[in-house]
Amino acid sequence: MPRGQPKKITPTYLERAALFYLERYSSSAENLRRVLDRKIRRSIEVHGAPTREEATGWVAELIAKLQRSNLLDDRAYAESRVRRLYAEGKSLGRIRQTLAVKGVNKDDVAAALARLEAESATPVSDLPAAAAFARKRKLGPYRADPQQRREMRHKDMGALARRGFSQAIAMKILSADSVAALEEMVHDAD
Repeated sequence: MPRGQPKKITPTYLERAALFYLERYSSSAENLRRVLDRKIRRSIEVHGAPTREEATGWVAELIAKLQRSNLLDDRAYAESRVRRLYAEGKSLGRIRQTLAVKGVNKDDVAAALARLEAESATPVSDLPAAAAFARKRKLGPYRADPQQRREMRHKDMGALARRGFSQAIAMKILSADSVAALEEMVHDAD
């Protein structure tokens, strides 16, 4: 078999591929299904067998088996991703969108956000996440030079907007007179 050519799909091969993927990456059930479907599609293009329906059935059985053995848990995946994305300074809307793209259902996302809220010392909202993003990117009050801060205000507003924060949140962040004032504003929000 030439190098780079996909292997012929079997249930055993799919299981090994799924386990190898899960060793390297955290995944939702739907995301793993997509990864395996790509392998199936490429294999069928080259080898012509098995049928698409047969291979899809194998994937469904495999995912059910992985879920029963707790190697694949969408709720745990959602909780982990929500914590990380929120700490990175992603807006709540962007977090929901990111998880939806990965195939996590709305109930699991809502439960993960509720757990984050329960575990957090401050209320979970876009303001602390936007402040964390501003700190990482040195936006607004984190710019040392006041002249540069005025010149870059429009670009800073765009950076916050692209990250998914509302104009009102961006204005609060960029209007803070100092880092201490911003931190106090975030602290007072709870």
